[in-house]
Amino acid sequence: MNLKRVVITGLGAVTPIGNNVSDYWNSLLTGVNGANLITRFDTELYKTKFACELKGFDVLDYLDNKEARKMDPCSHYAIAATAEAIADSQLDLSKTDLERFGVILGTGIGGIISVSAGFHDFFAQDKNPRFISPFFIPKVLGDITAGIISIKYGLKGPNYATTSACASSGNAIADAFHLIQLGKATMMLTGGTEAPIVDLGLGGFIAMHALSTRNDDYLTASRPFDKDRDGFVMGEGAGVLLLEEYENARARGAKIYAELLAVGLTADAFHITSPPANGEGAYNSMKLAIVDAQLNTTDIDHINTHGTSTPAGDIAECNAIANLFGEHAPKMVINSTKSMTGHLLGAAAAVEAIATILALKEGVIPPTINQFNRDPAINPNWNLADNKAVKRDINTAICNSFGFGGHNVSMLFKKFI
Repeated sequence: MNLKRVVITGLGAVTPIGNNVSDYWNSLLTGVNGANLITRFDTELYKTKFACELKGFDVLDYLDNKEARKMDPCSHYAIAATAEAIADSQLDLSKTDLERFGVILGTGIGGIISVSAGFHDFFAQDKNPRFISPFFIPKVLGDITAGIISIKYGLKGPNYATTSACASSGNAIADAFHLIQLGKATMMLTGGTEAPIVDLGLGGFIAMHALSTRNDDYLTASRPFDKDRDGFVMGEGAGVLLLEEYENARARGAKIYAELLAVGLTADAFHITSPPANGEGAYNSMKLAIVDAQLNTTDIDHINTHGTSTPAGDIAECNAIANLFGEHAPKMVINSTKSMTGHLLGAAAAVEAIATILALKEGVIPPTINQFNRDPAINPNWNLADNKAVKRDINTAICNSFGFGGHNVSMLFKKFI
C-alpha cells in the first residue's frame, strides 16, 4: 500500500510567552520566561505559588460572552489557536471537501477549571442538585473542544479527543497523521489544549511532589537538565497544527512548513508516574520513528525533548538518547522549550511540535534557559542550547512527549525543501 505524504500547512498557538505563533516563536528565541506568581486564586495554603499563566489573552476576541460562558477555558484556548491555524493556512473552506477534513485534539485533564467551579458551587448550595448548571457536563468533557471546532467550521471528517496525560496532543497528532497517511482524511486540525491552573489542578500536582517549590526564585524554577532541578512548572495554553496530504497541499499552492515523516508510539509498562531509569520506552519510541521514516540515527539533527525539569524524567530521557544515538548525540542540538513555557501538560506536544517545525524552517533552535550546573549524569559534550539559541541548518528533528501512565510519543519532522 502506498502511504500518503503528510505536511504541515498551518500553525496556531496560545502560550504563556505569546498568544500567537509569531510572538511565541520570538519569545522562544530570546529566552523569555513565562513564569510568574499565580494571579487567579489565593495560593497561601499551597507549597507552590507560581505557574506559567497566559498573559493578555481575551476570549472575547474570538467568541461573544454568551458563547464563551458555556465553555471551559481549555476550549477557549483551542478555539483561538485553531482560528490562527486556519487563517495561516489560507484555506478557502468553501472550496474544501469538509467531509474529508477532521479534528483530533488532545487534553490531559480537560475542563478542570469548570470541575473546580462546579464543586465549589455545589457545596455552597448545600449539595442541592437543582443548582448544577446544564453546561457543567459539556464544559468538563475532554472531547467537547474537538466537537465545538467541528461545528464552528462544518468539518465532517474524523472527530474525537485523545487523553494520554502529557502525551495527549502527541497522540492526537499521531492519529491525525495516520488517518491522512492511510487515505482516510485529506486534512486534519490537530494538537491539544490545557487549562489546569486552578486550585484542584495545582493542589493535585503538589500532592504528587511533581512541581517545583522554588517560590523565591520562580524565574529559574524550570531548569531541565540542571543538577538542582526540583520539579516542573505548570503551564497552560493550546497548539493546533493543520496536517494535510501533500498532493492536496501542492495542488492548492499551500505554504508548507515541514513534513511529518513518522511517529513512534510505545509504553513503559513500568509505573503510573515514573519512567524506568534507562528510558527504555523513550528509546523505543524514538527508534520506531527513525525506522518508520527509513532513516538512521545519524540522520537526526535536533531533539526537542520532553525535558520537564523533574529529577527522574530528565535523566531517563537523556539515558534513552545516549543509548540510542551513542557517539552521534554530541553532534545534535538537544533542547527543552519547557524551560520557558513551563509544562503545558496535554498541550505540550503540540506547542513543542510547533517550535520544532519552526526550528527546521528557520534554521535556528531555541535555547534551554536556566542552565547553571549541568547534571553530572548528562554528557558534558552534549549541545543543550544552553541559555542561547543555536543557529544551525537542520534537516530532521524529533519532538518527544511522554505522559503519566507510561505513554511515549516521538514525532519525526523533516525540513521541506
